[in-house]
Amino acid sequence: MPSAEDTSVHQERADVRPTHQDEVAAAGSELIGGRSGRWARLGSTALTPVGAVALVAIGMFALGMVQKLPCYNWAWFRGAGSQYTHACYSDIPHLYSGRGFADGLVPYFDRLPGDMQFLEYPVLTGVFMQVAAWLTPGGSLQEQEQAYWLVNAGMLMICTAVIAVCIARTHRRRPWDGLLVALAPAFALTATINWDLLAVALTAAAMLMWSRSRPLAFGILIGLATAAKLYPVLLLGPAFVLCWRAGRWREFGAAALGAAGSWLVVNLPVMTFAPEGWKKFYTFSQERSIDFGSFWLVITQRTGESIDVSTVNTVSTLVTVGLCAAIGVLTLTAPRRPRFAQLAFLVVAVFILVNKVYSPQYVLWLIPLAALAKPRWRDFLIWQACEVLYFLGIWMYLAYTTSGDKHQGLPTEGYQLAIVLHLLGTLYLCAVVVRDILMPERDEVRRDGSDDPSGGVLDGAEDVFVLAHLVESGSARRDVAEAEGPRVEWGSAGAPAAD
Repeated sequence: MPSAEDTSVHQERADVRPTHQDEVAAAGSELIGGRSGRWARLGSTALTPVGAVALVAIGMFALGMVQKLPCYNWAWFRGAGSQYTHACYSDIPHLYSGRGFADGLVPYFDRLPGDMQFLEYPVLTGVFMQVAAWLTPGGSLQEQEQAYWLVNAGMLMICTAVIAVCIARTHRRRPWDGLLVALAPAFALTATINWDLLAVALTAAAMLMWSRSRPLAFGILIGLATAAKLYPVLLLGPAFVLCWRAGRWREFGAAALGAAGSWLVVNLPVMTFAPEGWKKFYTFSQERSIDFGSFWLVITQRTGESIDVSTVNTVSTLVTVGLCAAIGVLTLTAPRRPRFAQLAFLVVAVFILVNKVYSPQYVLWLIPLAALAKPRWRDFLIWQACEVLYFLGIWMYLAYTTSGDKHQGLPTEGYQLAIVLHLLGTLYLCAVVVRDILMPERDEVRRDGSDDPSGGVLDGAEDVFVLAHLVESGSARRDVAEAEGPRVEWGSAGAPAAD
């Protein structure tokens, strides 16, 4: 039987229940009997909130596999158009033969026939692909490609479970926010298009380690994630600026060294013994032309003028650096030190928005970060609706371009509208996150007085460096606004909720 002290702590720091705070979550809960009661003991049974989130995520992943059935059965193997009209395209079966796995070629070491001479993926993703190839049974080429997709889907399902568990546990008192990831429709639709979930799972695990004040483990996982996909290294930027503001240089140093070390451990052998194959990912990223989903494509299609790839690379790099610098200034001038998850979402979103390609599966990079940065169902679902429409739009556009004189699908103007829509959806979510940083009383995570549940060593830390004059001018404006409404006392578990 728990002691009186244990009971008191449990009452003060009970799990946050979204159905009591979020109108959309409350309405959605009516499908399963309504919001939880006042005296409900959630997690007192064998199925804890984290376990429930993981099961829902696996179930949604399985539904995403069902959505790919038309392609699995025949559309991948009977011309390009059918896999687009059924919106079930995946790179996985096509690259089994296209990147030499069907012929037993070793990634990075063996030269491929055709234009793509080596595998164009980072090393850890290449290892993932090779392991799946080893597990693929024999048979006809079609049977092998089907089996290869199934094996990869099984391995990616494990990644999905890891993501769900890590996100549900990152904010200790908000495990149910993991349902944002588990139920995200764009997650289920894009999960098996490519191998992105490996990097996403490692990044989610890194976020969990950071929230548990384990910066070295965070850095090691970020290094491994970067060895699978480039974007996770961006999370070191928010960690740097937040540690600067809080004076936590030792922790950032441990994270940076861990990231560099683990990345080198994975890459150095291939870099040493197959340098030409190793650098293919980086040269391909530089040489790749403007591609689907980016605003650059809208510009070239609308103007009819091509843009030199080197110009796009330079401009996108400069804009990314400039916007990340602006996020850094925002971090050092915000009235309250921003939460780590908020900045992580913003820097990854900036990287995607200005890139020369915005593939439909890139939404997987953002979904876990969005669930931690802005755990509000209305805003999350608005963004997801835009992403689902884009998911349908790109396949219908490709169906149109491959249908010949039949012109079946979405014409170019319609696809451009889909691009703009999904860019605006991401910008909308960025805007509400920035608003929460500037007006922390609007932040759902901080409404109970919490500081930064995913911040680890930063959670509750005092500020050491801020751009004081900008903070003071902002504070004067907020004092006027707060006089008209409730004020949150930061760090107090019983603080009132702001509307």
